[in-house]
Amino acid sequence: MAEISKKTLSDLARQATLQTQEMLQMKKQHPHSLTISIPAEITYQEKRVPLSPLSVGLLVNNGHTIRIETGAGKLANFSDIEYSNAGAQIIYDHKTAFESDIILKVDPPTREEIEWLQPGQVLISALQLADMKKDYLQLLIRKKITAIAYEFLRDEEGTLPIIRAMSEIAGRASVLIAAELLNNAQKGKGELMGGIPGVQPTDIVIIGAGAVGEYAVRAALGLGANVTVFDNSIHKLRRLETNVGRRIYSSTVLPHVLAESLKRCDVAIGALRSQEGRSPCVVTEAMVSGMKPKSLIIDVSIDQGGCFETSEVTNHENPVFTKFDVIHYCVPNIASRVSRTASYALSNIFSPLLLEIAEEGGLHNYLWQRNGLRHGVYLYKGHLTNFQLGSRFGIASKEIDFLLAGKP
Repeated sequence: MAEISKKTLSDLARQATLQTQEMLQMKKQHPHSLTISIPAEITYQEKRVPLSPLSVGLLVNNGHTIRIETGAGKLANFSDIEYSNAGAQIIYDHKTAFESDIILKVDPPTREEIEWLQPGQVLISALQLADMKKDYLQLLIRKKITAIAYEFLRDEEGTLPIIRAMSEIAGRASVLIAAELLNNAQKGKGELMGGIPGVQPTDIVIIGAGAVGEYAVRAALGLGANVTVFDNSIHKLRRLETNVGRRIYSSTVLPHVLAESLKRCDVAIGALRSQEGRSPCVVTEAMVSGMKPKSLIIDVSIDQGGCFETSEVTNHENPVFTKFDVIHYCVPNIASRVSRTASYALSNIFSPLLLEIAEEGGLHNYLWQRNGLRHGVYLYKGHLTNFQLGSRFGIASKEIDFLLAGKP
């Protein structure tokens, strides 16, 4: 009897194991399938793509359908063949690329692209709150879609992962751009960033102690430059110093102190950001006119208007102009300058997010379970859920929690 009991228990355990494996296999083979389209970006000089071929392969292997417009990854050096080999469907018509359940973009859709959207679709893209117009928002509302601004997404730690990633890129790139513009080939003063033993190092002023400022500081210190940081937040200045792991000269934005630092510096980097609207303009024209000849201004904040009074928007093809014998670099979207790296950074955030949405049974369930994504939702099935936009344009908004409590 003991032997029979042991055998019976063994059989039952084996059967339970097999059933569990079958259930896991069935779950893997039959997830909540998503259909995602990636249109090619048509905004001027936007070179990023939201998913790399590797991420596309991961999503396809998990049962999802990825449709990508031909050439969408070309400017990030991802070919159609790479995407096709990863399992993506290549779309050859721009309008057709807007026919999936989820539209994943880098830049906001144009007005023409909005006309192609259909009720019930989900749009994930940037919002660019500072440039938003009322009639543009009303176009989106009339389409009865769910729209998510990825720059407002929060992770488990409460940080903004995409803003953080793009800021890291912009901060590092700003110092490398300055190093390039200092040399003779770019009509700079002919200096090596950081100098060498026996030669005075480059003096850099960084205005802003957020993520852009922090990674600009890291890059500048790594190249041997002297760094001075300005910010009106003592908390940010302390945090930056802690994160960098060494003492750096810093100050609040006092006009006299800032002006004196700008007179001595070789490079000034503007990295002040605003939660809404224009970035603070803290450097006057008079301060710029007092800077050394052939010194540099890299205004990373130019996409919010800039924090130098003399800044004017330039582009990647003609990135600089000179005023008061000071070279200005004022290109918005610096991350697009290194589009492949930026695309991988976006991909590292979007691919896990999409997998988690599927695992939760769809967007409605995911929003119900996760607060982080709710921060990015500004339209839910045509209802405005962003209080700031509602107040700004005089449009009634609704709480996202109230809308989610209804039927999916």
